[in-house]
Amino acid sequence: MRNKDFILKGHICYSENSETLTIMEDSYLVCVDGISKGVFREIPEAYRNLPMKDYSGHLVMPGLTDLHVHAPQYAFRGLGMDWELLEWLNTQTFPEESKYGDEEYARKAYRIFAEDLKRSGTTRAAVFATIHVPGTEILMEELELAGVTAYVGKVNMDRNSPEYLIEETKASAEATRRWLSDLKEKEAAGNGFRHVKPILTPRFIPSCTDELMRLLAEIQKEYHLPVQSHLSENFGEIAWVKELCPEAEFYGDAYDRFGLFGEEAPAIMAHCVHSGEREIQRMKERGVYVAHCPQSNTNLSSGIAPIRRYLNEGIHVGLGSDVAGGHSLSIFRAITDAIQESKLRWRLCDDSLKPLTVEEAFYLGTMGGGSFFGRAGSFLEGYEVDALVLDESRMRHPQELTVRERLERFLYLCGDQDVLHKFAARESIF
Repeated sequence: MRNKDFILKGHICYSENSETLTIMEDSYLVCVDGISKGVFREIPEAYRNLPMKDYSGHLVMPGLTDLHVHAPQYAFRGLGMDWELLEWLNTQTFPEESKYGDEEYARKAYRIFAEDLKRSGTTRAAVFATIHVPGTEILMEELELAGVTAYVGKVNMDRNSPEYLIEETKASAEATRRWLSDLKEKEAAGNGFRHVKPILTPRFIPSCTDELMRLLAEIQKEYHLPVQSHLSENFGEIAWVKELCPEAEFYGDAYDRFGLFGEEAPAIMAHCVHSGEREIQRMKERGVYVAHCPQSNTNLSSGIAPIRRYLNEGIHVGLGSDVAGGHSLSIFRAITDAIQESKLRWRLCDDSLKPLTVEEAFYLGTMGGGSFFGRAGSFLEGYEVDALVLDESRMRHPQELTVRERLERFLYLCGDQDVLHKFAARESIF
């Protein structure tokens, strides 16, 4: 019997789509070779010999996906929160990221990040590293050891950056090729990564020249890599892009001109707080994923993204912690932050866009973001089984609650420290 074949018993909660939260009490999630065969009231005859992990009375939900997190910034989360984006980058972010050229420092810091991510409810993540190739590979190694399924990007930046953290244009592209070649050689030798993959990562348009973007586009076509970057986060940033790229129709077009906006391969764009009509339409056409980072958007005074609008348009949306713009690594926290911010937008900015519901925000943190990784983030048949068993024992209460009420309360009152067991990448993590 393979250890990827098992049954989980409990109150099973999962999304079928952005509006439908399925709750099956005292039911059975059947996992064969790490893939869901479905959730059943009774165990089907064909699976009765599978080992069962009995979590009767506990809530069981899919693992969470963090679509946007900066691993090197984890060390200074909770600092510099009085700045807006561009000032914050220069005073907090760039000085810290420069330290990751030191492999000993990178190993120490990335191990802390990966171990904390392991203990969280996050099972999948799209992660920024720094410009440093050895440090990026160290991050990949630590995430692999932690059992996290991830895309990791070596950051590219060849302009408008501090002298100690800027790359020469061709050297930036060559370093990216060297990194990808190293990964390919390791895979050919049989010691490649099982759960961690590379993703192209131009930091954002202000830090990348057109020539670098062209070179990255060539690399993308050769390696068929997805892309992650930032988009329309802050008014100052948007104005800067317009000045730097006057030929671009809008911020997103500055990526799209090089095929780095979902045309050649999937793309994650973080924030999208102030995207205009043409940008939204292009995002929809290209299948761009929006990584909604509510906590960071508040901390850096960026604004409130119109997530209801994106869902109405059929745009892919997931959640990001955006550490360290966001001070918490918890996607549980991001779920409730997304709800609360949508209420503020509805009340203060645009009453035509109704607030997000618990069901919708739960979807964003699980199935919405998980779909970037394929069939992940749900327990529907055919989905990879990433699962969390939740522990509500520290919350005392006098009243009887439905399972749906218990789930809502958990999202608001509990968090990563209340995950009892975690299954990720088809294996038990703890």
